Amino acid sequence: MSHFILDALNVRVVGSGDQVLVLAHGFGTDQSAWQRILPYFTRRYSVILYDLVCAGSVNPDYFDFGRYTTLDAYVDDLLNILDTLRVQRCAYVGHSISAMIGILAAIRRPNLFTKLVLIGASPRFLNDVDYNGGFELAEIEEVFHAMEGNYAAWVHGFAPLSVGADVPEAVREFTRTLFNMRPDISLFVCRTVFNSDLRGILGLVKIPCCIMQTTKDQSVPSSVATYMKEQLGGRSTVRWLEMEGHLPHLSAPAYFARQLELALAQ
Repeated sequence: MSHFILDALNVRVVGSGDQVLVLAHGFGTDQSAWQRILPYFTRRYSVILYDLVCAGSVNPDYFDFGRYTTLDAYVDDLLNILDTLRVQRCAYVGHSISAMIGILAAIRRPNLFTKLVLIGASPRFLNDVDYNGGFELAEIEEVFHAMEGNYAAWVHGFAPLSVGADVPEAVREFTRTLFNMRPDISLFVCRTVFNSDLRGILGLVKIPCCIMQTTKDQSVPSSVATYMKEQLGGRSTVRWLEMEGHLPHLSAPAYFARQLELALAQ
């Protein structure tokens, strides 16, 4: 099983540094989302890149609808990769869904991770009593309905909204990787993300975390970053990025890379 996962999820190790850095992409992208920030890190780190099983760059036959109903199966994949590569300690950078995967992995195996960097992270996207997740249930149902009705039209609306800033190149790139996904898998993963509520386990994370949040993100209200900082069990900080959008590594790679360097050095 173990070496199969390296091929199946397109695992790559780039760079020559002593420290290991994992870059884990979010929903709708694949590891290519890190391309422009990679050069900043390959001298100091051995960087591990991989594709989530739901990414369009992975054979859709590997997506087991029975297995990937919760984020735990994605955590299994991540830990499998790190064990197969015999990684003993690493810093972990996770965007969006992968931020939450990293949180769950660090609870399961605290000694494996030195630090988590969480980009555009949210433990729950739905509003609740005294909690602003950013979305009402009816809004989410509308999203699912739009994805089912006309996936192409949904992508063309969703990509610029997510990028948030006027960066046509980033919109093009995000549109490309969204289109690579099989629509039924995309919808299924969206449902999984929107149905998950990880607020109750944040306190179990005992390692240092840095939350990186843009000042205006249509997927994650700023208050969520503050909420996570308060709830996480380890020493946590928020690094506010002076920019818009949910995909800072795509829309402002040079600025983002510098901020990530600072976050990792903290």
